[in-house]
Amino acid sequence: MSTRTGAMPAARGLAGEALDLLRRRVAEDPLVDAAPEGPGRLAAIRSAVARTVREQGVLLPPGALASLVRDLADALAGLGPAQALLRDPQVTDVMINGPDEVWVERAGRLERTGVRYLDAEALRAAVQRVVGPLGLRFDRARPYVDARLADGSRLHALLPPLAPDGPVVTIRKFSAVALAWDDLAEFDAVPEEAAALLRTAVSERRALVTCGRTGTGKTTLLNLLLSEVGDRERVVVIEDAPELRPRCAHAVRLETRPPNAEAAGEVTVRDLVRQALRMRPDRIVVGEVRGPELVDVLAALATGHEGCMTTLHARAADEALVRLEGMALLAGLPLEAARGQIEVGIDLLAVLSRGPEQQRGLVQIAEVQRRADGRGPLRVVECWRREGWR
Repeated sequence: MSTRTGAMPAARGLAGEALDLLRRRVAEDPLVDAAPEGPGRLAAIRSAVARTVREQGVLLPPGALASLVRDLADALAGLGPAQALLRDPQVTDVMINGPDEVWVERAGRLERTGVRYLDAEALRAAVQRVVGPLGLRFDRARPYVDARLADGSRLHALLPPLAPDGPVVTIRKFSAVALAWDDLAEFDAVPEEAAALLRTAVSERRALVTCGRTGTGKTTLLNLLLSEVGDRERVVVIEDAPELRPRCAHAVRLETRPPNAEAAGEVTVRDLVRQALRMRPDRIVVGEVRGPELVDVLAALATGHEGCMTTLHARAADEALVRLEGMALLAGLPLEAARGQIEVGIDLLAVLSRGPEQQRGLVQIAEVQRRADGRGPLRVVECWRREGWR
């Protein structure tokens, strides 16, 4: 009893000078420095903490060592104070608007947390600590960075003066839980009638684009559509970050590569679409089209690769057509040629949005209408619509 009582003040004392000493000792430990990222680094930190605590004669209450190791791992190898938010299974996004303002999206709703960093430099150093092992820089010479974290989450960060109140950091977490159609029906995200239309479209090898604003569930829906692909089809999946988890029998995954610290070595979605065409695909699935790679996807559709799928940022089916036309124009296609390729290449647009309570769900399924004379603007015909949502 006396041992445990005496240990508590010592443990609390670690919040001050003793904790700083412990952090320095662990940070300077050559075994920690040499350990690889992931479980190896955590094991090295655990050993260094235990060794340093023993050398300093510090008594810790039960469970305190594990908590201390986790806190030091966050500080030495993670994002520091915000790392705990990434462990929260209810959190889907972490948004850091400078050292004193950290927000999360939890269960579909934004909320401000009490997490804070010491100052802007501490936040910048935390980001650099995470992206450095990936061969990336985050400093005045390179004031923005995009990275994929070890768990698959996506990180984007900006430094002042690009973000005057920054650094500003945005993290989209990678979900390890794969939802089923029944889950979406239960949440009223994709009603059974709409799900049946989409599943039939996949089985008929129709080309599908899922559309919506950020965070509306485009990737979730695309994952489910992929699960409907037949076992005898070879699917090549192309992404910037590994968000899709193809459950079809024969899938090959390709990932882009950002430029390194010397701005060399980049591999784009467009590069990978061209490579995919040489890989005997039955379908090509692109995680998201943002630019000129659309032309290569349309070319794939025109050469017999039916049933391709992708996602697009757009709030409605009509808006999606305008965005697709714009991407094709930026890639160098004349307007009528762009419209013609979109018209013959893309069959259905599935649009997602948020409901009155900010819940995510499907709001519209529309078919690209074929023009009788091949002239004029493209139009859509609605196949299904949810009323009362934006």
